[in-house]
Amino acid sequence: MKIGTREIGKGNPAYIIAEMSANHVGDIVRAKEIIHAAKEAGADCVKIQTYTPDTLTIDCDNSYFHISDGTWNGENLYQLYQKAYTPWEWQGELFEEAKKAGIDFFSTPFDNTSVDFLEEIGIEFYKIASFELVDIPLIEYVASKGKPMIMSTGMATLAEIDEAVAAVRNQGNDNFALLQCASAYPAITDEMNLKTMQNMGETFGVPFGLSDHSMGSVGAVTAVALGASIIEKHFCIDRSIENPDSSFSMNPAEFKQMVADIRQAEKAIGCVKYGPSEQEKKNLQFRRSVFCVKDIKKGEKLTEDNIRIIRPEYGLQPKYFKEVLGQTAITDIKRGTPLAFEMIGRE
Repeated sequence: MKIGTREIGKGNPAYIIAEMSANHVGDIVRAKEIIHAAKEAGADCVKIQTYTPDTLTIDCDNSYFHISDGTWNGENLYQLYQKAYTPWEWQGELFEEAKKAGIDFFSTPFDNTSVDFLEEIGIEFYKIASFELVDIPLIEYVASKGKPMIMSTGMATLAEIDEAVAAVRNQGNDNFALLQCASAYPAITDEMNLKTMQNMGETFGVPFGLSDHSMGSVGAVTAVALGASIIEKHFCIDRSIENPDSSFSMNPAEFKQMVADIRQAEKAIGCVKYGPSEQEKKNLQFRRSVFCVKDIKKGEKLTEDNIRIIRPEYGLQPKYFKEVLGQTAITDIKRGTPLAFEMIGRE
C-alpha cells in the first residue's frame, strides 16, 4: 500500500495514526492543538471523522436508539453524535493546519455526502470504520475515488471482510490495508486476538495493522512485533477534558512513549543475521580456547593435566582439543600461554 510517497507494508516502519475523534470537545483551537501535539508525539498522521448526527442516524428517542451499557451507557445515539462530531466547516482548515505541521491528515466518511465533501477539500486517503464495514454501498463509493483506503474489521466475520475487500477490488482499487480491531471502548488486550491480524494479511494479500482502543501500549507494540504495518490510537491533550472518547484515549506523553517503544521494537526485530553483532564483537575474546595450564618442556606430551579449555579465546578453538592431546611440545611453553599449532608436533 502507498500513501503519498510513504510505502506501507513489510520492511517499512509502522505508520502510526493519532485518532482525534471527539477529543477537540467542540473547540477548533483545541483541534489544532491536537494536530501539533500528535506531530510532536511522533504520529505520522492525524485522523478525524466526517459525519453529522443526521448522516449517522435519526433524532428518535425510542429504545432502539438508546445505549444501555458500556462507556456511553444511557446515551441517545443522536445526542451522542451531536456531542462528538467534528464540524465540517473546520475540516478544510484542519487539513491545512496539518500541512503546516508536517503531518498527514485523513478522515473516516460515514455516507456519500461526507465522501463528496472530503473530495472537495482534497483529502488524499480514507478510513472505513468497523461499524461501517458492512455498508457495502459506502465502501464501493469510497473505493471508486481510487484513493488509498484503510478498513477496520472490528466485529466482522471472515465472510463480511471478504465482501468488503471484494467491494474495494471490484472498483479497481487495490491500494488498501486491513486493521484488526476490538470494537469495545475501552477494549481489553485479552480479546485482541492479534493472530487474526496476521491471518487477514495472508488471506487477502494486503498490509495489516491494529486499530487499538485498549489502554496502554502493550497491544500496539505486540502488534508491530507480529508484523503490523499500521497502528491507530485515539489521542487527546488530557483525559481530564471529558468527552465521549477521552476515557480510552492516550495523552501526548503516553503516545510519545508508545511511538518510542514501537520504534525500538522495530529495531529489535531487525533482520535475519547470524554471527556476532557490532556490540558483541568486543566480547568474542571471552569465549573459550585451549590454554597451557602448567609449564610444558620441549619434548613433553600434551595431556588433560597440562592443557585445558578455558576462557579467554586467544588459543586454539576447543574443537581441536582432542586432536592435540598426545602431541609433543616443540618448544618450552609457559603456564598461561594460549596454545597454537606452531608450538606442537607429532613424533
